[in-house]
Amino acid sequence: MQTELSNKLGVQYAVFGFTPFPAVAAAISRAGGFGVLGAVRYTAPDDLKRDLDWIEAHVDGKPYGLDVVMPAKKVEGVTEADVEAMIPEAHRQFVQETLAKYGVPELAEGEVSGWRITGWMEQVARSQLDVAFDYPIKLVANALGSPPADVIDRAHEQDVLVAALAGSARHARKHAEAGIDIVVAQGYEAGGHTGEIASMVLTPEVVDAVAPLPVLAAGGIGSGQQVAAALALGAQGVWLGSLWLTTTEAELPSPRLIEKLLAAGSGDTVRSRALTGKPARQLRTEWTDAWDDPTGPGTLPMPLQGLLVAEAVSRIQKHEVDPLLGTPVGQIVGRMNSERSVQAVFDDLTRGFEKAVDHINRIAGRSEGQ
Repeated sequence: MQTELSNKLGVQYAVFGFTPFPAVAAAISRAGGFGVLGAVRYTAPDDLKRDLDWIEAHVDGKPYGLDVVMPAKKVEGVTEADVEAMIPEAHRQFVQETLAKYGVPELAEGEVSGWRITGWMEQVARSQLDVAFDYPIKLVANALGSPPADVIDRAHEQDVLVAALAGSARHARKHAEAGIDIVVAQGYEAGGHTGEIASMVLTPEVVDAVAPLPVLAAGGIGSGQQVAAALALGAQGVWLGSLWLTTTEAELPSPRLIEKLLAAGSGDTVRSRALTGKPARQLRTEWTDAWDDPTGPGTLPMPLQGLLVAEAVSRIQKHEVDPLLGTPVGQIVGRMNSERSVQAVFDDLTRGFEKAVDHINRIAGRSEGQ
């Protein structure tokens, strides 16, 4: 599982692992992949610094990167309070009624939501990068397309590669024109924000659209055989996110949520705007059903929806309210049926990859002999 890109970054396997958990990111890099820490939840620079310090101390000198959520277009002078004020009262009432219907307890007095989509804001993402560029990161990835030009220039000045996620060949071309270094072709099957095109179709389309830029395949990949398929389609590696949620190093907030992930099949997810206001694949729950019900008020655009439901999501997770309890996850959840270490996941990926390559080699050998 070595490619030109993995060799350039000095990693053993062309497996890029996105995760919100520092322990998982470090373990991915130690196992021979490339760990990428998701920064969207870090609204305080000191918290990000603390966790990057931890990664530095536990990554054994291996390379790693950071994933931010930064809009390409800057909006001046808008604060979180300004955005909160845009949320209609009817939507606030719908949240309270839904929580009351399922008996979701309040947070303790003085306790604040532990989950807020504020990393999308220009100033928050820039503060994250101000911290990250003081560390020897090798990659900055942006989940909302190409980052602003000055961010790309700053990364390149520090020999940091820039990646951007794309759900179509058209988006990928825009990334290439913006000067990014790596395109992540994220298929419909992926967890979190996704487009409409499945990985098997999207990956070769993006490879052709941005050649010779390297492409990482994302969405629905959780075995070595699928890694081999992605490379056969022209990708120079894979970008895996959901697969790490049930690793022993992960820090999911709820034991019951882990149980739900382990029990879920590949058909138990849905693309819903319930979490952030943009279509995001997640476990299907009565919470997503409520927001997708045409008799309800409907979801708000990003970032209003994320701010609206932040406290509700924290309450649901803290109190493990089973019918409403969910998380972003891709269709690969059907393969996530046991808790394993990150190293065990890599062992499985490498075995599966070798098996797939051996299978193709045998087919090719038979063909040559005919």
